[in-house]
Amino acid sequence: MITRSENAEQGLKRFVANCRRVGLKVTPQRTAVYKSLVESKEHPSAEMIWHRVREIMPNVSLDTVNRTLLTLAQIGSACMLEGSGEVRRYDGLDGPHQHFKCVKCKKVFDFHYKPYDDIKVPASIGKKFKVLRKSVYLEGICDSCEGKK
Repeated sequence: MITRSENAEQGLKRFVANCRRVGLKVTPQRTAVYKSLVESKEHPSAEMIWHRVREIMPNVSLDTVNRTLLTLAQIGSACMLEGSGEVRRYDGLDGPHQHFKCVKCKKVFDFHYKPYDDIKVPASIGKKFKVLRKSVYLEGICDSCEGKK
């Protein structure tokens, strides 16, 4: 497993740089959503982030949080995880890694398997499409749910 050990100050600097690169203002709402996401020890949904942000900004709407998370994903400050029929979850962890989701407890785990970092795109796809992102998302049953310790 990999950990979320990045210096918070470094992450915030990268977030600010990403916003400026695309011409977005660094608003208190965007900053609060970003901080809540990267401080999370899980892969939260928009609603989970909204509840956390409301503790410091009681008037922030769920719509604002949703739109902010989508924007963060578009500028590269977050990653959107979409699995099989569940709510959309987000990841603020930077750097190469993959995801495993337990279909029983619904937890999402980060892992890093270096060969997955450089997945080759088949030539037939490369000719028809411009690939912007490649990811690996595995589903199964985690050790805890399987009863292993």
